[in-house]
Amino acid sequence: MTSAALPDCVREWEELQQHYNDIQEAHRSYRQKLEELTKLQTRCSNSITRQKKKLKELSVELKKIKSAEENEKQIKEIKETIKLREKDFFEMESFLPKKNGLYLSLVLGNVNVTLLSKQAKFAYKDEYEKFKLYLTMILIVLSFVCRFLLNSRVMDAMFNFLLVWYYCTLTIRESILINNGSRIKGWWVLNHYVSTFLSGVMLTWPDGLMYQMFRNQFLSFSMYQSFVQFLQYYYQSGCLYRLRALGERHNMDLTVEGFQSWMWRGLTFLLPFLFFGQFWQLYNAITLFQLARHPECKEWQVMCLLILERTVFCCSFIAFQ
Repeated sequence: MTSAALPDCVREWEELQQHYNDIQEAHRSYRQKLEELTKLQTRCSNSITRQKKKLKELSVELKKIKSAEENEKQIKEIKETIKLREKDFFEMESFLPKKNGLYLSLVLGNVNVTLLSKQAKFAYKDEYEKFKLYLTMILIVLSFVCRFLLNSRVMDAMFNFLLVWYYCTLTIRESILINNGSRIKGWWVLNHYVSTFLSGVMLTWPDGLMYQMFRNQFLSFSMYQSFVQFLQYYYQSGCLYRLRALGERHNMDLTVEGFQSWMWRGLTFLLPFLFFGQFWQLYNAITLFQLARHPECKEWQVMCLLILERTVFCCSFIAFQ
């Protein structure tokens, strides 16, 4: 380095020093605003909790009142306003930190998973939808390979392990989405919990006569189920987009592995595929029941899968609205 270059270096260092001071000041301001935000969040949460408690008590008192006809209209208006207020509080709470449920607490601990902006919520929801889409396509390909190209217990184990990871990840992401205002039906979440356990049992089922008798049927069903889920994503996403634009669906609503009331508008063609898949689950349970009665059946996985398949069928059928 020549002496002529030293003044340039000193000048650049002074500029960097000034920039560093600006960064320090900006960070100090950021931390101050963050503390203010935390206090404001706590105050809002406490106020909403108190307000909800008071509204609940008021609703109980209104039910006890034997009003005259002239007061009936006023009481009805109050009750309707209380219902609207509860919806407003639900929206408010989706932007406020809250305690995690039991499942998220076990998996993540006491980590705040509330996203504070609409953009962040939508980005996470869209990423969840893309995750489902990509994994569904991978599962279609892998189940096809296992069913028609490679009869290998190692490949089957890889496929079942992917199913376990997929459903387990879905349950975690769905719990986070519920914390952020997504109105996911409890039956669908329960369905994914059961599917996680079912895939884990399939993963532990040792190779043998009973396994081989059920293997092809299970892989064919998995391939068909993934194909139907792909169809549902493709068509439901378009339907949800139109309904959100019309203000008839919530912005955090998701595509689901089933049929819901809002899908009657243009998605009824999916009904045969969905009904066929649900009764295939029942057929799986019947096949497992027959295997359980087989004289050579000694594996506990058969009876366990029988119970799980029946549970999945019941969850899917009851949740069908």
